[in-house]
Amino acid sequence: MQPGSRFREAVANERPLKVVGVFHPAVAMLVQRAGFKAAYLSGSGVAAAYGLPDLGMISMTEVVAEARRITAAVPNLPLLVDVDTGFGSELNVERCVRELIHAGAAACHIEDQEGAKRCGHRPGKRVVPAAEMVARVRAAAAARREASPAFYVIARTDAFAVEGLDETIERCKRYADAGADAIFPEAIVDLEHYAKIAEAVDIPVLANITEFGKTPIYTQQQLHSAGVRIVLYPLTLFRVAMGAAARAVHQLQVDGTQEGLLETMMTRQQFYDLIHYAEYEERLDQRGEE
Repeated sequence: MQPGSRFREAVANERPLKVVGVFHPAVAMLVQRAGFKAAYLSGSGVAAAYGLPDLGMISMTEVVAEARRITAAVPNLPLLVDVDTGFGSELNVERCVRELIHAGAAACHIEDQEGAKRCGHRPGKRVVPAAEMVARVRAAAAARREASPAFYVIARTDAFAVEGLDETIERCKRYADAGADAIFPEAIVDLEHYAKIAEAVDIPVLANITEFGKTPIYTQQQLHSAGVRIVLYPLTLFRVAMGAAARAVHQLQVDGTQEGLLETMMTRQQFYDLIHYAEYEERLDQRGEE
């Protein structure tokens, strides 16, 4: 089954579909082992891996390379990829979608901010005219039809913080008509807003439940009741890992030993089990016996 087909099946079967952000292939393996049906590669997460802010500073090549690393580790776990504004004109959008498909990704979301985008939960965002975003969505949909019809295209709009709910709904309708498979209204602040958007469009609505942002930490049941079909946890694991690393760095500096950190670690054997280390060793031993 194609990755896009797996993602579509997951959206259809789980209400709402929980999509967890991953920042490393081994983390994606953890997500798969836990039973999640899809994973997410955040543009902000990719930027953070390079020590950069989420300000449109990463390239398509970098995002595609990270996607390929993850899909190689978990080929059966559909990966949704954040492609920011598409990295250029409609031609760039088309190329980006084709490259993601070749990298094994299942889906992407593209947004209607200006090229020098900002984090969706930061001030100072600026959106392009709706017609310009419609062209981006049409370009993504055209590339999908040519390369892999099952590939899933999500249109994100940041208009709520800039233009309000009514204009957000109008944009969502236009993006759906342009070929988007789902709508991602960013930085929504009330469940009722999700419900109104879901009522206005005939395609799934995604809620981005990121920590420390504009959107409250709604439960899956609350979001389901508002008509949300996909729930995104983009940087939860990254933030947990960074918090743990910060505490460990401090403790190592203070104590001069990692002894007090051992209980918080995944053990060597636990990690080996995750990556099937023994199976690889066994294959090497069998080759040596031939």
